[in-house]
Amino acid sequence: MTETGFEVRRARTGDVRAIKELVEPLVQSRVLLGKELVVLFESLQEFAVAVDEAGEVIGCGALHVMWEDLGEVRTLAVRSDWLGRGVGHAMLNYLEGEARALGLHRLFCLTFEVDFFERHGFEPIDEQLVVDPEVYIELLRSPDEGVAEFLDLSRVKPNTLGNTRMLKAL
Repeated sequence: MTETGFEVRRARTGDVRAIKELVEPLVQSRVLLGKELVVLFESLQEFAVAVDEAGEVIGCGALHVMWEDLGEVRTLAVRSDWLGRGVGHAMLNYLEGEARALGLHRLFCLTFEVDFFERHGFEPIDEQLVVDPEVYIELLRSPDEGVAEFLDLSRVKPNTLGNTRMLKAL
């Protein structure tokens, strides 16, 4: 454990229900899209968690690979009583380290927390195409809703209202 009172590590199967519980208030307030428990288990290898000294999950985040150089930070959340104590910063740093280790050069996020991500080097992107046309065509084949949100497809617009699409070069 660090002097901050928490540590960040890869998520384990035993963390999934705590992740679901942590993000549920944000789902209810429409800040995050909800994920079924089975989807969280299926995507467990994408997740990291922050745990306090008692081993309780106090933060989570996921890194989803979208293309050979591009990933998305997903489901970044911190328990309300830990906000402002560096948990989100530590989670994002951990996910960026994982992205670099995988060979990614850019990270995308779709967020209401623009100021937080700007402080960490992300910049808003508008309608501009941030991938080559050939890659865009390949990404259109993905059934993943996050990829559709990255591509800013009209069918996901109701999910993204008020969110800002942001990108960071690593």
